[in-house]
Amino acid sequence: MKGKVYLVGSGPGGLGLLTIKAREVIDKADVILYDQLPGDEIISSLPASAEKIDVGKFGGHHTMKQTDIEKLLVEKALEGGNVVRLKGGDPFVFGRGGEEMETLRENDIEVEVIPGITSGIAVPECVGIPVTHRDFASSVTLITGHENPDKEVSSMDWKWLAKCPGTIVIYMGVKNLPLISDLLIDNGMKPETKIAVIESGFRKNQRVTCSTLEDLKEVSEKVIFRPPAIVVIGEVVSLYKE
Repeated sequence: MKGKVYLVGSGPGGLGLLTIKAREVIDKADVILYDQLPGDEIISSLPASAEKIDVGKFGGHHTMKQTDIEKLLVEKALEGGNVVRLKGGDPFVFGRGGEEMETLRENDIEVEVIPGITSGIAVPECVGIPVTHRDFASSVTLITGHENPDKEVSSMDWKWLAKCPGTIVIYMGVKNLPLISDLLIDNGMKPETKIAVIESGFRKNQRVTCSTLEDLKEVSEKVIFRPPAIVVIGEVVSLYKE
């Protein structure tokens, strides 16, 4: 009999934000494919009885290609039992869970998605930055700072983003942050717009760096930003207090 695959979101980090449903599914798993974004606390809590496979996607360092991960999910499901694909944040928010679901469906394998708390909302919250606020932002736009490198043309509408009246939250944007800042300014966003870079949210080495778009390049020369990080752009950044 074919097994079942669970695409599990582990949240932004730590056992405290892992959902009860996620915990139940993980504890019953026969096989767990995980990367490093869930964090040491969650990874160390994985059941000893399960076969654990590190598929190593973290900060641009990939132990296994996405297509190979999908093939492995299919192989393990065909062996039977419960297979967990453990991801940081939420599987469907820049987590490539949609691609894994498609592959599993194509192979007629049952798949269930366990939502997780997405880091783009939770990480700003943990440092006191609300992504929406009645006085500052009535909308929030989530974007990726690392598009598919095979794309010939970016799917980002930088002119629209530069005029966006609400908050912009960027996932996986550390490497391209100076370029993103330039694109926003070149397309009309005010250079004095506030920006916060929150590294390693909910972890012991958490760090927050605040700047403006125009000063970001100078700041980034003094402060080396490291993934995982969430970037917040907009007036809500003014609510951050050290």
